[in-house]
Amino acid sequence: MGAALLITLREGIEAALIVSILLAYLRQLGRMDRARSILWGVLAAVAVSVAVAGVLFALAAEFSGVGEQIFEGITTLVAVSVLTWMIFWMRRQGGKVKGEIQHKVDGALAGGGVALGAVAFAVVVREGIETALFLFGATQATRATQGAGGGGSLPGVLGGVIGLSLAAALGYLLFKGSVKLNLRTFFTYTGGIILVVSAGLFAFSLSELQEANILPGFGAKAFDLTKSLPDSSGIGSVLHALVGYQANPTWLAVFAWFTYLVVFGFYFFRPHTAPVSAAPSNTQTASNAAA
Repeated sequence: MGAALLITLREGIEAALIVSILLAYLRQLGRMDRARSILWGVLAAVAVSVAVAGVLFALAAEFSGVGEQIFEGITTLVAVSVLTWMIFWMRRQGGKVKGEIQHKVDGALAGGGVALGAVAFAVVVREGIETALFLFGATQATRATQGAGGGGSLPGVLGGVIGLSLAAALGYLLFKGSVKLNLRTFFTYTGGIILVVSAGLFAFSLSELQEANILPGFGAKAFDLTKSLPDSSGIGSVLHALVGYQANPTWLAVFAWFTYLVVFGFYFFRPHTAPVSAAPSNTQTASNAAA
């Protein structure tokens, strides 16, 4: 639940920030009469995202045994890839988001309400599909550890709902100018935490493919703490949700977890030098969203 809440909160804040920039720019231009088009675009994006999540969970229910392990392993691997790309894209492009969105709005206003709604749909549906992929991977990883008695997908879905609700509330406050958010700091810290979560999902995906005999080798157990610190209850279950802890992982899972964290952690936290430009800072983006 904790991992799902964290990811949906971050993804939701990205989507809410984009919507607040869209609405604030319309207000700046005196074109709030077109705000309804943005609303319809956002609602359509949410509907598509929910549909994608529904399809993923429905397909997973159709598989069993080896087929289920292969489906979950591949889908979770895709989720990790998308999540990793998203983290680095936001680190690289975060300071340019506002200007790019305003440029798209200028072009869309000339094309009418449908074009403006399409802009809102395009930017929100990306976040929604990323969230759907992650929620699927996180809930399947939790279910595989806790079994049928662990509550199934409910904890992950509940965490996702809470995260998205908090993001929507924060987005509204940003639009109204009630709060200011240093986005560079926010995305740096949450990005670092999400890298740890992604490392756990990466290890889980490889473990599923390994159990399905798709990935041979390194199948010996690195250690076994199922009696002293099980990953299906107590502190172990919390660690499993947040960092991908496994009580009896294979050497492949351990190697995958550490390799992912070291490689991507190094590239994420290394000094980032962006070219000097007139683009507003992330802090200005958040504080000026209501301007």
